[in-house]
Amino acid sequence: MRERIEIKTPDQIRLMRRAGLVTAEGLEAMSAAARPGVTTGELDRIGREVLARRGARSNFLNYGAGWGYPPFPGVACISVNEVVVHGIPGERVLAEGDIVSIDFGAIVEGWHADAARTVAVGEVDEPSRTLSEVTRRSMWDGIARIRAGARVGDVSHGVESSVGSHGRSYGVLREYTGHGIGTAMHQPPDVPNVGRPRRGPRIVAGMCLCVEPMVTLGGEEVVELDDGWTVVTRDSSRAAHWENTVAVMPDGLWVLTEPDGGEAELGGRGVRFAPLG
Repeated sequence: MRERIEIKTPDQIRLMRRAGLVTAEGLEAMSAAARPGVTTGELDRIGREVLARRGARSNFLNYGAGWGYPPFPGVACISVNEVVVHGIPGERVLAEGDIVSIDFGAIVEGWHADAARTVAVGEVDEPSRTLSEVTRRSMWDGIARIRAGARVGDVSHGVESSVGSHGRSYGVLREYTGHGIGTAMHQPPDVPNVGRPRRGPRIVAGMCLCVEPMVTLGGEEVVELDDGWTVVTRDSSRAAHWENTVAVMPDGLWVLTEPDGGEAELGGRGVRFAPLG
């Protein structure tokens, strides 16, 4: 039986916006601190401080408890270089030239937000810098396909075709996807990063979706390490990860995890920015 997609009221979306602003603040603070000599554990502590200061809870900490594998021990997934997603924060020291993907979320009054950013540690090589930008742009190109009446496959195709427009140098992960979000961090529908237009669940006002492309400088195949969480590229190529939580409004979009609600990026793509008053 297919799970029902959760439709949010305007007041519920306002609560998700509060969680989204906490998420954005935490990502900004952790990204600014990602310098040579800093450990991934130190970045995680910064995320904890933001949550505590804003009276929010973590939706990452202890995720998976009771599911038969180790509960996640951090408030952020911090993934360096060949680590695509779910990197466990700890003693790894960031070095000049690394790229680090930070995936972070917050809960406010039971409502979730989730986002990710890839940042450069000092000066990075041009292929790595371009990889992050290609991934970031594909996220926004996927988001731009969201509207009431469209289908999830339109979003997936938007991400895939955006990455593909840069040639065959990149791998797009199929095994890991975006998702619905609301009273839980992961809800239906799945939002794949590859797909065909006009396929999948229909998008309606009140849905909230996380669009999160994960792109590599090599192949799309990945391996999960023995810790039960860390996912690395099979060919050891570098990877980037960008994500935003997006609310579908009757007359446009509101990107809940961007400080400006997505206005600048959406306007540049001819998409209506539609925040709640």
